[in-house]
Amino acid sequence: MRLSSIFLITCLLVLNSGCAWLSKQADPTARMSAEELYATAKESLEKNDYEVAIQHFESLEARFPFGRHAQQAQLEIAYAYYKSGESDSALAALDRFINRHPQHPHADYAWYMKGLVNFNRGASFLDRLFPRDATERDNRAALQAFQDFSELLRRYPNSRYAEDASLRVVFLHNGLARHEINVAEYYIRRGAPVAAINRARFVLENYQRTPAVADALVVQVKGYRMLGMDSLAKDALRVLRMNYPEHAFFDGQADGNTVRPTTTGFSL
Repeated sequence: MRLSSIFLITCLLVLNSGCAWLSKQADPTARMSAEELYATAKESLEKNDYEVAIQHFESLEARFPFGRHAQQAQLEIAYAYYKSGESDSALAALDRFINRHPQHPHADYAWYMKGLVNFNRGASFLDRLFPRDATERDNRAALQAFQDFSELLRRYPNSRYAEDASLRVVFLHNGLARHEINVAEYYIRRGAPVAAINRARFVLENYQRTPAVADALVVQVKGYRMLGMDSLAKDALRVLRMNYPEHAFFDGQADGNTVRPTTTGFSL
């Protein structure tokens, strides 16, 4: 081998080892054990330094993929993403954990976190500045949260998170029903009684034990009257009077085509 080739190879080896040494010096966690790295990541998480916490947890998962700390890191990453407002990344991390560890002792927490992320993801920046009734927003996140919490209760009825999930399920169930009434009211205002009646029927069939049922009957009364179907309007009115005799509709408080809600709203 020529002298120039030996010199070139030697320089490359020295350069490579030097870069590796500098890399280790730049990363203070490079020589940490799994326990130390996990503790460092948790410290960053507790200080609300979510970006650094995510980096440390990802490093832990990559360097120690088969330890118990790596499994816990997957949950901690999801929480850090959630707290930093990155809902999609949080849900992806939670789905990955559930798929990889369906029998994990903390799988119930993963399902609970999925519900919590979706429960809070509907509010936009403008909603935070100018709060509005959550039932007037797109209800897809609320529906997904309802399904997540319901799945938690089905799989883990004795979970420590079951009580809170149950309350949220009721809250979301009422809110989803209220959303349908808001849409039905919109159709009434736009002169589309058939669409409004169909929405009201959906509430009566799928949300029977919610406060929105009374307003669904009012929508039907108004819709049938707009269509000139007085017999059906009287039937709906009779059911409304029988079950909700104190509804504002009977006091003349519901003006025009607007149905006065019987609840205080649905705020996330």
